[in-house]
Amino acid sequence: MNRPESEETLLERANILAGLKLRELANQYAVAMPDNLKREKGWVGQFIEMVLGAEAGSKPIPDFPHLGIELKTLPISLAGYPLETTFVCTAPLTGITGSTWETSLVKSKLNRVLWIPVVAERSIPLEERIIASPMLWSPNAEEEMILRHDWEELMDMIALGYVEQVSAKYGVALQIRPKAANSKALTEAFNAEGEPFLTLPRGFYLKKQFTGAILQRYFSGG
Repeated sequence: MNRPESEETLLERANILAGLKLRELANQYAVAMPDNLKREKGWVGQFIEMVLGAEAGSKPIPDFPHLGIELKTLPISLAGYPLETTFVCTAPLTGITGSTWETSLVKSKLNRVLWIPVVAERSIPLEERIIASPMLWSPNAEEEMILRHDWEELMDMIALGYVEQVSAKYGVALQIRPKAANSKALTEAFNAEGEPFLTLPRGFYLKKQFTGAILQRYFSGG
């Protein structure tokens, strides 16, 4: 799919997907579906990125860089509540002196987000899962304040050498937790004494309560 040249075109494409089962969309594009997501956890998001013409791939930039828009698929329950946290980007563990919220990858990724909810209860087979109505979102002043506070608190802990003490309980909207294909995929960090050591890579995630509030406000017309 060619890249969308405007926000309006992108949203039009996303709206066309609403109500389709993943099987129906896969058939349209002659794409083979996995039996389940155990080994291909990111398949749904990658498939929808392809359909909508996203270009970023794994680069640390928004999925539609010319529009400044990030695409996030969001598994939801039948009641419309997020079923899992949402990965934002990898968290830097070294070279973070002088980092600011304004220039952070988290802010760049969350400035403008196209959310594509997918009804994905575990009881529903992958091919039967339904794409829900999309929404374009930018954080309002209150949401950005919360995100910024979380980011600054978490980055301060990393900078002070407490990466091993950071757990998913920290943060109101954002959390940091390990993100690695396996326990051997280690990266460098620094402890409180400034000494380097190896640890699992970390990622920034949006908590379910935060994305749930976004969905509720949007679909209630708030």
